[in-house]
Amino acid sequence: MSTTFDKKDIALCIINPKSPQNMGSILRAAGCYDASVIFYTGERYARAKAFNTDTKNVGLNIPMKHIDSPCPAPHMSMIAVELVEGATPLPHFTHPEHAYYVFGPEDGSIEQAILDRCQHVVYVPTKGCMNLAATVNVLLYDRLAKSANTQYGDQIIMASRDTNNRTKVPRDNN
Repeated sequence: MSTTFDKKDIALCIINPKSPQNMGSILRAAGCYDASVIFYTGERYARAKAFNTDTKNVGLNIPMKHIDSPCPAPHMSMIAVELVEGATPLPHFTHPEHAYYVFGPEDGSIEQAILDRCQHVVYVPTKGCMNLAATVNVLLYDRLAKSANTQYGDQIIMASRDTNNRTKVPRDNN
């Protein structure tokens, strides 16, 4: 199943997620980093999603769709994010404009048959493996940081922070 995407074209596919906490954090990351859609496989999340921790209610704005297997739209590059031999370290990876990122389950790995269908396989070079939601955040941040269209400045800060944060960097008195 593929879907029609807008020009942002950032899709996430989570293989058989089990933790509603991770999926809530992934939803929040998707909202922060402008992902278009989240796909997920398996049945574990469907049973646990009542315990979702999407504190910003991003799930109301980003579609989440259950699918049988990862299936990007034809114009999208399928990129697996997994600790496997031969993968490209994320700092050396150039993100394609139209990306369909596939993440393995919290307690397993992406199947070889799915890896074989990917145009790229990347990993986050850490000591040990990261939490699924943390990996999604790092990947999406890397994409944002490497983008030529990233905006910076106080207006972005003011639009992004929550209502309890109104602090500022002190001005230099010299």
